[in-house]
Amino acid sequence: MCLKTKIVYVLSLFLIGLSTKSYAINPEKYVVNQASAENFPLVSKGKTASILVSDKDFEGVLKVTGHLENDIFKVSDLHPKRIKKIAEAEDFVVIIGTLGKSEIIDQLVKKGKIDAAQLRGKWEKFTTQIVENPFKGIKKALVIAGSDKRGTIYGIYDLSNQIGVSPWYFWADVPVKKQSELHVLPGIHSQGEPKVKYRGIFINDEAPALSGWAFEKLGGFNSKFYDKVFELILRMKGNYLWPAMWGRMFYVEDPQNAVLADKYGIVMGTSHHEPLTRAHAEWGKSNGKWDFSTNSESLVQFWKDGIKRMGNKETIVTVGMRGDGDEPMTEGTAIELLENIVKTQRNIIAEVTKKPAEETPQMWALYKEVQDYYDKGMRVPDDVTLLLCDDNWGNIRKLPELNAKTRKGGYGIYYHFDYVGGPRNYKWINTNQIERVWEQMDLAYQYGVDKIWIVNVGDIKPMEFPTEFFLDIAWNPEKFNAGNLDHYYRNCAKENFGNQFSEEIAEILKLYTKYNARRKPELLDAATYSITNYNEADRVVADYQKLAEKAHLINEKLQPEYKDAFYQLVLFPVLASSNLNELYVAAAKNQLYAEQGNAAANLYAEKVKTLFEKDAELTNFYHTKLADGKWNHMMAQTHIGYDNWQQPDKNVIPKTKLVYYDTTSNPAVTAEGSKEVYDSKSTKTIVLPDLNSLENNATYVEVSNRGVKSFQFRIENKNDWILFSFSKGTVAFEKRIAIRIDWKKAPKGITNCQFTILADDKRHKVELKINNIDSDKIKGFVENNGYISIESKNYSNAINSEVVKWTIIPNLGKTDSGITIKPSNIQTIAVSGQSPRLEYDVHFFSKGKVKVHAYFSPTINFKFGEGLKYGIGFDSEKPQIMNLNADSSEKSWAASVAANIKIITSTHQIENSGNHVLKIYAIDPALVLQKIVIETEDGKVLDSYLGPPESFKK
Repeated sequence: MCLKTKIVYVLSLFLIGLSTKSYAINPEKYVVNQASAENFPLVSKGKTASILVSDKDFEGVLKVTGHLENDIFKVSDLHPKRIKKIAEAEDFVVIIGTLGKSEIIDQLVKKGKIDAAQLRGKWEKFTTQIVENPFKGIKKALVIAGSDKRGTIYGIYDLSNQIGVSPWYFWADVPVKKQSELHVLPGIHSQGEPKVKYRGIFINDEAPALSGWAFEKLGGFNSKFYDKVFELILRMKGNYLWPAMWGRMFYVEDPQNAVLADKYGIVMGTSHHEPLTRAHAEWGKSNGKWDFSTNSESLVQFWKDGIKRMGNKETIVTVGMRGDGDEPMTEGTAIELLENIVKTQRNIIAEVTKKPAEETPQMWALYKEVQDYYDKGMRVPDDVTLLLCDDNWGNIRKLPELNAKTRKGGYGIYYHFDYVGGPRNYKWINTNQIERVWEQMDLAYQYGVDKIWIVNVGDIKPMEFPTEFFLDIAWNPEKFNAGNLDHYYRNCAKENFGNQFSEEIAEILKLYTKYNARRKPELLDAATYSITNYNEADRVVADYQKLAEKAHLINEKLQPEYKDAFYQLVLFPVLASSNLNELYVAAAKNQLYAEQGNAAANLYAEKVKTLFEKDAELTNFYHTKLADGKWNHMMAQTHIGYDNWQQPDKNVIPKTKLVYYDTTSNPAVTAEGSKEVYDSKSTKTIVLPDLNSLENNATYVEVSNRGVKSFQFRIENKNDWILFSFSKGTVAFEKRIAIRIDWKKAPKGITNCQFTILADDKRHKVELKINNIDSDKIKGFVENNGYISIESKNYSNAINSEVVKWTIIPNLGKTDSGITIKPSNIQTIAVSGQSPRLEYDVHFFSKGKVKVHAYFSPTINFKFGEGLKYGIGFDSEKPQIMNLNADSSEKSWAASVAANIKIITSTHQIENSGNHVLKIYAIDPALVLQKIVIETEDGKVLDSYLGPPESFKK
């Protein structure tokens, strides 16, 4: 439960100080456990205030009032009495109602007890306040008043949140903490009006997980199911839904679905390819071809029936048309045809509703190829909301121009946490970093996109965390910034788990989503992380295992009632993700060792089998043991063994190889950074990576067995300053020998040294170059092994301007954080000596040509023009202008979203070794720089997924 920001108009600093718990971004809480003369006793001394609500109010208000009664009971074991007439009230009462709909609220306005000006004409606003002596016989009332139906409902659910009932009490089994005293602080408590008008979710790609669950537990996607969904949305202060659509028919499968949505006040819509409220599954073969050019008569009747069925229920009507089955409509762009379709659809809307088309909210989704129509000049009437879209991978494709003419219909964004399509489906588990979601949606908001925000959440579970974050920022994007996202993790941890291990859980949430965002599970394979270079694969596995260990320890110590929620929201995603990454690394080691003839290949083949079985065990626990089997089917999505964009029918174990050998020993040596095997037939010298005293780094060799018989090894070394983790021993399968330098004993400057490994009487000569550096004149990041690697946040100097400021986005990076300029709604900056820029001090031992590889988040060119640009140069060099989007091909896009990074390379000339300054110049907004790798002319950056670890900085 991440409770929304509470804005308090009238509240003294003293009363704020009484708050006992930190909520969301603003730490204000208006329900406390202490009684006082000023407070309102909602629950106190074994009694609960009664609830007064007019039976003339909206049905949804009455229904949700029932939810509040149940919530108070869950917390206090006391069930409040509901009354309908003022005369029935005594002493303390909660009064709930909608301005203009509830005669009770209207009487309070007439008596001057509440200020109607705060609500009249507002959108979805509520006020919660204490009123003294509101009516005869009532000492004190807590009045929840709404400007409209949803405003009142939000006020009711806001109180539920305040007393400790999570929006996820059903969907994630977050427990309710029992409390015997609940008191409301004085003041007018409100969240104001939402900054984004329509805020919602899209249930999509819902088979086999959600569909299997829904049919087993609730009988399908019926009103029982949607009752749970509508409640969840409203508890998170959303108001909009695109319903499940994989073979589903919201209006047909259960006619009560639409009735219930209207009762709750949920604004209904249909997805980007389902015009005029008709589910795609409703179009049957008997209707003919889905082609307006040849079958317009059937389509017109089909759409008319949809608008008739809609009636006066609150709906945003999708206009436009895509091809049958979420495909392009035609080859190329058919602007004239689509304009005619939209015109026809609006005529249908006007004809059926008997009012001008512009009085019915509509949206046109610029999804996939439809954006090409827009880019080539197609326009729709001004009242239609243009629903702009991301690329299905969380990168916004198009935003309004800064100088664009204001549209009556405004702009929206369709965003994705889940997707079916290229380069791979991703549906299994949460891979969404809230930092990237914030960065992209903040960008959209700054460009004036505030009419509709809707996100594809797949099966709802396991997207609980990013879904609530999305709806939270949609309510008020201005409350969130790069500096307070960290608080969001902590407060979510506090609210979901009763303030137990909040810091530790927050760190796990932050890091597991970071690690999963590096590469989505469906895209992982044995080749993803390097087995030989930079110790990358082992570091990735170790990072996940560290999280898994922390999560296990917390789970053991948590109060028992929190364990189901913890498993769903934290433990399962961590364990499952850790296991999957280890599985693929084990498969990679099996393949490498089999190729090398290393007997350890067989151990890793067995490990692959064990880890594959563990994945099934974790899923089985989720389905059969968790919450007594409540969530059966929910983790049924296949996720292992993809070989194209579409999912396999079932999880497929990675292929492994076995090594067969004779009964003799057969020693072999391999070195860090190389797959080459040095065995009894090899005469080559083994060359290790360079070591230097500043980094105080280590390297290694592996001595392995390609036979069945163990053997002895020892190291001959004349230099006592070369240190080995093992200098002799027995090898049955493999032994890794770490090599370090005692820099106090080592000679100064550059030294080429050697040692020898004797394995079963075979001698292997090993060469190593060390550099014991005099560091007095060195400044900045230091070259080693022909490269310098820098995390973007670790700049030496950041030059801002009056217009923009460099802003670090913590955690937004595959290996650390990101940095960008804010605000984002600025025009292109011309490069000059006064330009905002980042400066990085570096030290080269070499000279000549260098390549700078700049690692950026894969931001798409969302503006008209050739691409988003930055400048780069060393020292006083004239900056080179680089274009992040120079290669806009499908192949380039697929590679960048799969890797969740885009690397742009520039070439520079370094005339002299020594200290230099690398400068990155701001030109366009929204570029997020994560990492910089400088490769020297004689150096070689080894292949790896994450890039080399950060270099030493003096």
